[in-house]
Amino acid sequence: MSFRMKFFPSIPLAGPLNPISQKAATMSDHVLSSSSSSQCNLGMLLLDGITSTTYTKAQKQWRVAYIAIHFTLSLARDSSSVPCKTSQHTRAFKRWRLAYTVISISQSMLSHVRQKLVPYPPPAAAAAPPPAATPPPPICTIVEIEETVQPPPILEIEDDVDGACSSFRNIDQARLAEMVKEKDLNELSRFGGIKGLAKALQTDPEDGTGGDDRDVSLRQRTFGSNTYHKPPPKGLGFFVVEAFKDTIILILLGCAALSLGFGIKEHGAGEGWYEGGSIIVAVYLVVGVSALSNFRQERQFDKLSKISSNIQIEVARDGRRQKISIFDIVVGDIVFLAIGDQIPADGLFLKGHSLQVDESSMTGESDHVEVDSVQNPFLLSGSKVVDGYAQMLVTSVGMNTAWGKMMSSITQDSNEQTPLQARLDKLTSAIGKVGLAVAFLVLVVLLIRYFTGNTDDENGNKEFTSGRTDINDVFNSVVNMVAAAVTIVVVAIPEGLPLAVTLTLAYSMKRMMADQAMVRKLPACETMGSATVICTDKTGTLTMNQMKVTKFCLGKEELVEDYSGLISPEVLELFHQGVGLNTTGSIYKPVSGSMPDFSGSPTEKAILSWAVLELGMDMEKLRRSCSILHVETFNSEKKRSGVSIRKTADGSIHVHWKGAAEMVLAMCSNYCQSTGTIKSIDEERTQFETIIQGMAASSLRCIAFAHKQVSEEDMQNIGDGKAYTKLIEDDLTLLGIVGLKDPCRPGVKNAIEVCRSAGVRIKMITGDNVFTAKAIAAECGILEPNQQVNSEEVVEGVQFRNYTAEERMRKVDQIRVMARSSPFDKLLMVQCLKQKGHVVAVTGDGTNDAPALKEADVGLAMGIQGTEVAKESSDIVILDDDFASVATVLRWGRCVYNNIQKFIQFQLTVNVAALVINFIAAVSSGDVPLTAVQLLWVNLIMDTLGALALATERPTDELMHRKPVGRTEPLITNIMWRNLIAQALFQIAILLTLQFRGKSIFNVSEAVKNTLIFNTFVLCQVFNEFNSRNLENWNVFTGLHKNQLFIGIVGITIALQIVMVEFLKKFADTERLDWWQWLICTAIAAASWPISWVVKLIPVPEEPFFTYIRGLGSKMTRSAQAHLT
Repeated sequence: MSFRMKFFPSIPLAGPLNPISQKAATMSDHVLSSSSSSQCNLGMLLLDGITSTTYTKAQKQWRVAYIAIHFTLSLARDSSSVPCKTSQHTRAFKRWRLAYTVISISQSMLSHVRQKLVPYPPPAAAAAPPPAATPPPPICTIVEIEETVQPPPILEIEDDVDGACSSFRNIDQARLAEMVKEKDLNELSRFGGIKGLAKALQTDPEDGTGGDDRDVSLRQRTFGSNTYHKPPPKGLGFFVVEAFKDTIILILLGCAALSLGFGIKEHGAGEGWYEGGSIIVAVYLVVGVSALSNFRQERQFDKLSKISSNIQIEVARDGRRQKISIFDIVVGDIVFLAIGDQIPADGLFLKGHSLQVDESSMTGESDHVEVDSVQNPFLLSGSKVVDGYAQMLVTSVGMNTAWGKMMSSITQDSNEQTPLQARLDKLTSAIGKVGLAVAFLVLVVLLIRYFTGNTDDENGNKEFTSGRTDINDVFNSVVNMVAAAVTIVVVAIPEGLPLAVTLTLAYSMKRMMADQAMVRKLPACETMGSATVICTDKTGTLTMNQMKVTKFCLGKEELVEDYSGLISPEVLELFHQGVGLNTTGSIYKPVSGSMPDFSGSPTEKAILSWAVLELGMDMEKLRRSCSILHVETFNSEKKRSGVSIRKTADGSIHVHWKGAAEMVLAMCSNYCQSTGTIKSIDEERTQFETIIQGMAASSLRCIAFAHKQVSEEDMQNIGDGKAYTKLIEDDLTLLGIVGLKDPCRPGVKNAIEVCRSAGVRIKMITGDNVFTAKAIAAECGILEPNQQVNSEEVVEGVQFRNYTAEERMRKVDQIRVMARSSPFDKLLMVQCLKQKGHVVAVTGDGTNDAPALKEADVGLAMGIQGTEVAKESSDIVILDDDFASVATVLRWGRCVYNNIQKFIQFQLTVNVAALVINFIAAVSSGDVPLTAVQLLWVNLIMDTLGALALATERPTDELMHRKPVGRTEPLITNIMWRNLIAQALFQIAILLTLQFRGKSIFNVSEAVKNTLIFNTFVLCQVFNEFNSRNLENWNVFTGLHKNQLFIGIVGITIALQIVMVEFLKKFADTERLDWWQWLICTAIAAASWPISWVVKLIPVPEEPFFTYIRGLGSKMTRSAQAHLT
């Protein structure tokens, strides 16, 4: 138990002691005479020393307060150290007994003080000296004491064991949550309104909560944390069960069980279990590896999901604006909301302007809801801010909100199927059907040959003789044939293809996170590899988003340094109002007197910093001198923001506008000089336009300030009878223009060059004017510097918007820069590019960019400047807002696609070879050279281990020198068909030669021959894995030393193959091989390398093979139809 005491300056004690106080005084005498006597004597001594000659009234009050606090704490320590004498005293009883004792003794002590304190003498008496014979009595001030019915608590006890603060015990969390959910104004009034509730939550409306760890921890224990309960992640057992649901696996297990039963019956338990048991072990091995891979992928996606949901929120704590995780928000926090933000918890509107929210995610209503402090102050967690800005008082968090309860019931499905996976499923289905047909034919041929007596056993005798062969032997043979046929199906079906996609996506997502790109939607990984056009923003993506005011024009003259003294006080005051009150940023002044801390967007921070440091703006003084009447917030369509204010001194009303220079200039009829003289702008408008163009040509962002003093009648008229609902937008006075420099990012020019060499076009879409856009585009390498730019390469948004549909489609490919664009213009460009067959990637950061991000094939949101609405509409979040990271995403996208193609080539080579060999061997000799266990082992190598080896290759520079894949490129290219057919034919030729001539060539037994076939077949796959690392170049060893996983998997495969052949004779149905036989198998398999080098020299046409065949077929059909007619 811990104690916390709150002392109130006004101690409510007066009049004679009541019975309780008398009893307490008696009790205090006993306590004072025991363990606390020293403290009491010190207290009495200090009290005796309080005189009017040495202390003022306030000093005496605080001295008495100090003595009371010191005495009470000493008593609390001494009392808490005394053990309880009876076991019947509970902890709660002792706690309340202690509280009662301390309070009573404090009252008794203060009564003692009252007896010692006497009133001030009247002034006349005070002037007369006391008699010399008697010493003067101690003259003291009476501490201001009042009689109240219910005295406020002096000691407040906090129980750390229970984890709840007594300060919050009167607040019912359920009532708070229900109040916001039902938007109940009556319930809010019972709490004393918003200010009353803030006071109850111990929140300062300006400074927020204390913000220290103890305060945050206390609030979390009392009201809960801002997290919701998630369903537990799927465990390894779930994926094992899912793997066993595969029909093919179940058939294999059934065959294995039958084989196990017949084998034990025929050969006994000692040796009869080998064949059936081997199949079971092999099946479990395949299932286990597959389940483990899926389990790791699930954990990876779960980890990425937690990162993506960790939103940074701005709150006020201890008077300072700071960013914290959404999970760290507590009840009582003051949260800053701006356009595009997601409301992180339930709360109440404290203050703000023009706030509108989208509650469709919670209520289903698509209409935007206006929020204010009077009619509707309620804010629901999960809603989105669509306009305005505000400060919110958090009232409920986590599971106490409707959003938390809803999210806890939603399970995020990480098995989202990408377009590539869908294409692979079709390919797998087609190959599976072919494999099923081949397996059925093999089974039919084997059954016919067996029952017609055309098969021999190990001793050369017929396996089946009608009427003589035991029925158990017949069943056993049939079961083995069925198992062999089913195993052919297992090998034929490339179930490793979806696994390879999953593995390469999971691997690339993890690596992309390290490269500052967080994938939110899986299809984006592969789609980005096909991108042909990237539409990018300027600010923060191509530039560093570190604004600084470098030019200032007041009137027509440019002011350089120390210009605050050159500007008249009236004009300076207008600048202070236009900057300090028309902003969403804030200024924090540390107590230490160090440099102020500016917060807000980079543009707002730059202008605020300039106004404070260069113009001497005092934010606190400014806010005291003016009150805000109405605010029109900035958005990317209007490109300006405005505010109307009333001066406290004279009640005059002023309207201030700030925004894009040429747009604000168009609203002005006059301009102001540094002396305060107002002049007409009409004849000199061209000069101001030249000033703006000159700044823009220097890569500066131009911001203009305008002002107008208006009357109450003007405000009424402009608002259609409703005061302060709209701002005057014409006949303004131009105050000045500032130019903000935002330097280009260091590596952006190289990144753009890399994208261009990869065949990807870069288009810059910006809200800045055309001169700034041209300058930045030339600096970044989008436009060639010092080269005449075609008028169709740089356009403005309004110009593009006004094109006809045919003109847009014709000119969209030529456009490289679009200036003064709106979000609608960006959406229009994306739609045009997609209609022309391009795969489009788009970057965006604002709420209004959401439609374009959704429309694009790949939406790339900015992680730092991007709003939550933009991030939710995107597929990938660029965490550092850097275009170089966009180029990195492009590399990884191509790597994903390329890795899948590598694995497809490798897998199909194995499938084709295994199917042809087994089919020909079964038809010709009635036997299959590869047993069920051996085929399952091959399946494990090529499906799981092969996928791991090839799907985790890192991107190479070579990928960025190829043309984009686009939408129509087939998955299996002509190059892949060339490599695949060559390797499959080589393996088929070698293995069939060993099947029919192996015994005579090597002079070995049938069992050793089959082992040679099995060993050679596996080693061929190992060497072919190297060939698959590069589909076009002959050097397949480039970067091999960097891929340790590939080397490890190849080493494990070879080691396990040695174990299978040399030590698992019964399990794998193999014979031990001599060293020279191993050498022969290795040499035959290694021949695939020179074959691959030669084959890669053969040129192939660019037109897809099947397209050529289809074209040839349709041509023949037309020719036949023409011949018939």
